[in-house]
Amino acid sequence: MTDLLYSEAESDLRAAVRSLLAGRAAPADLTARVEEAGAHDPALWKALATDIGAAGLLVPEKLGGHGASHREAAVVLEELGRAVTPVPYLTSSVVATETLLAAGAGDLAGELAAGRTVAVLAVPLSAGPGHEPADTGTVTGVADAARADVLLVVRPDGLYAVDAADATIAPLTALDLTRPLATVTDSGGGTRVADAATARTAVRRGLLAGAGLLASEQLGVAEWCLEETVRHTRERHQFNRPVGSFQSLKHRMARLWLEVVNARAAARSAADALATGSPEAPLAVAVAQVYCSRVAVHAAEECVQLHGGIGMTWEHPAHLYLKRAKADQIALGSAGHHKDTLAGLVDLPAPA
Repeated sequence: MTDLLYSEAESDLRAAVRSLLAGRAAPADLTARVEEAGAHDPALWKALATDIGAAGLLVPEKLGGHGASHREAAVVLEELGRAVTPVPYLTSSVVATETLLAAGAGDLAGELAAGRTVAVLAVPLSAGPGHEPADTGTVTGVADAARADVLLVVRPDGLYAVDAADATIAPLTALDLTRPLATVTDSGGGTRVADAATARTAVRRGLLAGAGLLASEQLGVAEWCLEETVRHTRERHQFNRPVGSFQSLKHRMARLWLEVVNARAAARSAADALATGSPEAPLAVAVAQVYCSRVAVHAAEECVQLHGGIGMTWEHPAHLYLKRAKADQIALGSAGHHKDTLAGLVDLPAPA
C-alpha cells in the first residue's frame, strides 16, 4: 500500500532546505533577484547541491551519491517550488541524472551528485514522457541550458555528453524569469554515453521522473500561494473587519485548500511510485501532472486576485509564482499530453 506520509528523514531534509532558502532565497527578495542577469546564485546552488547534498539524492552510494529516492527529491522540489528558487535542480539533479543512470553513465552521474557539474538534457522544456527528439541539430526551449556545464544531446546513433562551451546556446525570452530557456545548436563532438536504443529508454526514464517530480514543485507553488493569501486576508481590513472573514473569500480559500490537499496526495503518489519502481508509475505520474498543474495555476491566480492592488505590482512576488505555474503547466508534457497517456494506459480511446 502506498505510504503518502513524510518520513522523519524527509521531514529533516525539508527543514534543512527550508532554512537555507529562508536565509538566502526568501520570496520577498525574489523580484529583485530576477532583475539581475540570470538570477542564478552559484553560492546558493553549491549550498543546496553540495553542502546539503541534494544533488546526489537519486544517485547510488557506489557512484558517489546518497542512495536516497524520488521521495526525498520530491521534498526538495516542494521547497524549491515554495520559494520559486532559480536553481537547475529539476533539470540537472532529476532529469539529467535519471537519464545518465539509465544510460549507464555512472561516472558523469557521480559528478552531478557531487555538485561539481550541472548537466541538462537538450530537449524542449515542453517535452513529456515518450518524446522522440527530432534529428535537426537545433533544439528550442531548453530549460537551464545557459547554466549547464554539460549538455546531453540525442543523435541518431545515441546519447552524447557535450561540453556546453562547444555548443551554441542562444538565450530566449521566457515567461518564467526564474527558469531561463535557450535555443541549443549541436555542433558535434562530445562523448557517446549510450547507443541509440539505450538512449531512447534513458530519455524516457529521465522525462518520466522529471514529470513525476515536477508535480511536487507545483505543489510547493500552490502551498505558498495559499498560505500567503490566507496571511494577507487576515491582515487586510475592510469595514473594520479582516477581509478573510468575508464568507465569499472564505469559501474560495476553503475550495483551494481542498485542491492543495488533493494535489499533495497526487504528487506524493507519483514520487512513491517512482521511488519503488512500481509498474503503475506512468499512471501515477500522468494523474499527478493533470491535477497538480491545474491546482498550481489556480492557486497562483487566486493569490494575485485576493491580494488586490498589491498583487498586480512588480514588487510583490505573486506574479512570479503565477508565471512559474503557467510555465510548469506545459513543462514536461501538457495536461492534454498526460490525459492522452492516461487514456492509453486504461484502454480508453479518445473521442474521434
